[in-house]
Amino acid sequence: MGSRRVLSLSSTPSLLVILFCFGPFSHINAKVNLTGPSSTPINRDLYHTSDALMEQIKALVHRHPDKLYSFGQHGRELITSELALRILSILSKEQSLPNVDPLSLHYLFERLVIKVVPMENMNGRELVEAGDLCERRNGLTVYPRRGVDLNRNWSVDWGKKEKDYDPYEENPGTAPFSEPETQMMRKLCLSFEPHIWINVHSGMEALFMPYDHKNTTPDGLPSYRMKLMLQRLNHLHCKGRCLVGSGGGSVGFVIDWQIYGDGTASAKDCFKMFNPVDQTTFNRVLNDWSAAFIAMFNMSTHQLDELRSNTMASNLDKSVSIDDYLNGYLMDRRSRYGKKMEVLDLGMQEIRTYFRLFFLSSVLLLLMFCCRISKRIRPIISGTTF
Repeated sequence: MGSRRVLSLSSTPSLLVILFCFGPFSHINAKVNLTGPSSTPINRDLYHTSDALMEQIKALVHRHPDKLYSFGQHGRELITSELALRILSILSKEQSLPNVDPLSLHYLFERLVIKVVPMENMNGRELVEAGDLCERRNGLTVYPRRGVDLNRNWSVDWGKKEKDYDPYEENPGTAPFSEPETQMMRKLCLSFEPHIWINVHSGMEALFMPYDHKNTTPDGLPSYRMKLMLQRLNHLHCKGRCLVGSGGGSVGFVIDWQIYGDGTASAKDCFKMFNPVDQTTFNRVLNDWSAAFIAMFNMSTHQLDELRSNTMASNLDKSVSIDDYLNGYLMDRRSRYGKKMEVLDLGMQEIRTYFRLFFLSSVLLLLMFCCRISKRIRPIISGTTF
């Protein structure tokens, strides 16, 4: 069970699978195209460089080979990758959270398989570190030309946006999954098949659920449960400050979790708008959102336990006859493929025909068997030769 507590890119899930995709993963050579620094520079005392951050994570993995396995969106959102490092440290028990019982965390982590992608867009982040503090895309090269918003490069309604769409900042690429970063994330998702995927951004404080590109949320019980969980997290860890709902319905351009935003910052002061600039706020953001993730882990495991318990109880209560089963199967086939009611009648006729043929063949076999027996027991008449 030790290898299942935290980060693993090869384990299979025990009870709940959670996949984190943290803001700025792959590194592709790029030429810097600076547009000039913003008002507030990067606080180098608070934030790691891309290389330093990845070195710390690799060292963390090396120190905990029994728990952490090896692993490898918007460049300007540096705080998101810092949160990834903090959560990894908590998962490996090198750091703790205030007012959280370590034993309860140990029990919780035994039930999870978690994957963390700490830096999906290293190209864009390095452009930010070089001075282009407003860059959110994946960088530029001479050929092939890049500068794609990775959060717009997925296939769900690709290229569709609300009226606030900015074709420069939110360039979706030449086609769905045209970028190597999103291709790698898709492969990771298909191989891992997570129950929950959390995509972490900054720019405001919000707990968003689908959809991003339209002013609606998914229907059904899972969506309702998700919203209830986010509302509870907002109350417990956001003190009611966070927006909750669909990304497209609330602000028109984001989905998932937004962990920080300075609404007083100038639109040109990108670093201050998307990242804390002082030690106190920096630590508060990391502690509050680490606690929010732990709370979400707990809620999700309880929900999954409840769903599985209800499913088992439902299965135990349902005991059907073979006729009901066949009728249900045929009805399911009818509804699945859009056939008319004649499908059900035809299916029952086929079953009756098969039964009649089976009965007739059984009778014929029985008659043949009886005839064969009667021939064997027929008396033999002997005669006298004259």
